[in-house]
Amino acid sequence: MAIDLRSDTVTQPTVAMREAIANAPVGDDVYGDDPTVNSLEERVAALFGHEAALFCPTGSLANQLSIRTLVKPGEELLVETRSHIVRAELGAAATFSGITTRTWPAEDGLLRAEDPLAIAHENAGPYLVSTKAIAVENTHNFGGGTVQPIAEIEKLSVAARARGIAMHLDGARIWNAHVASQVSFAEYGKHFDTISVCLSKGLGAPVGSLMISTKERIQEARIWRKRYGAGMRQVGILAAAGHYALDHNIARLAEDNLRAQKIAVALAAIDSSLVDPKKVVTNIVGLELSKVGITAGELASRCKEAGLWISALGPHYARLVTHLDFDDAQCDQAIEILKGALVAK
Repeated sequence: MAIDLRSDTVTQPTVAMREAIANAPVGDDVYGDDPTVNSLEERVAALFGHEAALFCPTGSLANQLSIRTLVKPGEELLVETRSHIVRAELGAAATFSGITTRTWPAEDGLLRAEDPLAIAHENAGPYLVSTKAIAVENTHNFGGGTVQPIAEIEKLSVAARARGIAMHLDGARIWNAHVASQVSFAEYGKHFDTISVCLSKGLGAPVGSLMISTKERIQEARIWRKRYGAGMRQVGILAAAGHYALDHNIARLAEDNLRAQKIAVALAAIDSSLVDPKKVVTNIVGLELSKVGITAGELASRCKEAGLWISALGPHYARLVTHLDFDDAQCDQAIEILKGALVAK
């Protein structure tokens, strides 16, 4: 059986999670009658110190519902150049909400508050677009699982809000950031007006994300969720998986982070240009291949032939993501496959 490190979305629900799904009390969520969904929304909102939350099928939808409550059509959202919202959500902000985006570049996606603040232009008048919100991704996916420094988040939040600019957190992998940094969810939460979190990545649920904010914004987002065709019925069977994931799968993320670090150390020993192990602090290993004479596509193909699936996300950038279905023995095997693929002629 192949080892799959394309993403942490490839995990299979465990037997115990499937039992929780099978036994979940359910109701019609469009009518607000599903007790398992309601309790999950209340639980996650409280975890981040906010009033309310909304269960969504995907992280992209949770992001899009969030930013459309903060930014009106024709207004501006600032995001980092390689952020998921602008790179991997297929232009949804513009397509569905009429939101214009402007980006700032950051090495490894690492936040420096001064960067977005320098390009923000609030109250720009009738001739220029006005900045209404800034989005921060934590951890930063295409930056290689970068954890954003809480000091920079706070600095940005204080300055942005003083200028009337709202804050959104794309927290798809905030669970990994929390485990790596030991910053509490409530500490992260207080710096943002809207938050999206994902249950189907490191936490291992089969489906599900949540938007978190005020009761007023969640009420608005609930209408838009239905308008987008994502009103769901007896969805407590999925919310139950979310409860199980929160109960059992947060602390164990440290294992994923350690295995990613082990892979990074092994590959850096082959060629230090591939990856800097000091930067691999969560479950994502990004490989820079421009100096080793192989494309990302070629590496992915060689690995697949040997039983390891990885992602080629650019001509010279490959990504590996560790997860709960990847153990120590597979980690050792994956390292050997990668070594063979990298040195093969």
